[in-house]
Amino acid sequence: MAVNSVAGADTQPVDVVKAYVALTKPRIIELLLVTTVPAMFLAAGGLPPWTLIIVTLVGGTLAAASANTFNSVLDADMDEKMRRTRRRPMARHQIPPANAVVFGIVLGILATLILGFGANWLSAILALAANAIYVFVYTMWLKRRTWQNIIWGGIAGCFPPLIGWTAVTGSVAWAPLILFGIVFLWTPPHTWALAFRYKEDYAAGGVPMLSVVKPAPFVAMQIFSYTVATVAMSLLLWPVAPTGPLYPIAAGILGAVMIYEAALLWRRARAGHEGPQLKAMRLFHLSNTYLALLFLAVAIDPLIF
Repeated sequence: MAVNSVAGADTQPVDVVKAYVALTKPRIIELLLVTTVPAMFLAAGGLPPWTLIIVTLVGGTLAAASANTFNSVLDADMDEKMRRTRRRPMARHQIPPANAVVFGIVLGILATLILGFGANWLSAILALAANAIYVFVYTMWLKRRTWQNIIWGGIAGCFPPLIGWTAVTGSVAWAPLILFGIVFLWTPPHTWALAFRYKEDYAAGGVPMLSVVKPAPFVAMQIFSYTVATVAMSLLLWPVAPTGPLYPIAAGILGAVMIYEAALLWRRARAGHEGPQLKAMRLFHLSNTYLALLFLAVAIDPLIF
């Protein structure tokens, strides 16, 4: 067996655990959970039962970990060619593919049972639907075929607000659908900003990200357009939920900052700036902060008003 394999004679148990944890892409899971709990607060009109929060977080974590594991297996050949991903477990052949697949299946089953019995079966079905879209629609179909991969494949990452809401209420309503829409519209500019930074990586991996197949001004224009749409969708939650004054104030301020930064990126792209001069990572990092603070406002508003 290769030296890198977790099955090697010199491998320590802690290394095996680290490899399997890395397989699930914990940082991506963190981002998903940020949009789950606030939706639960909004659905409950305050603080939901803490046991339900724990069950939903555990189930949601395992569901996302399952999907990410299958993604890691399917993208192993691509990850080997990209500097950003070449140290992932499957790219380094640390875990046998068959083992990883079984691991992903077990995680998915556990997630379904925990959400189904601990929350309700609607939440469990929604989690399964999100996984199916991520694995079959995004990873296996769209990712290597079209620059619109992240638009439609990104739908999988929009389900956590729905799962959080249904865990509390047992039904779907307009408010969680708007939260779904916020994440849907936020995902492309967030991802395309990162794709500017790793344009060569994506090209080497054979991924037709927008920054690879289109000129920078077109990409920046798309980022600006989706950012404006994201902010508009976020403001729509105010009359629909309805929320108190905290949320619309936060959404307005945060949205103005995001639109301003997207406009600056578009201006730099039209001026012919490329690579580090585009400063696209500023928008990428800002988009993370934007989403976290926006959903924090979603959670805090019903506790105050």
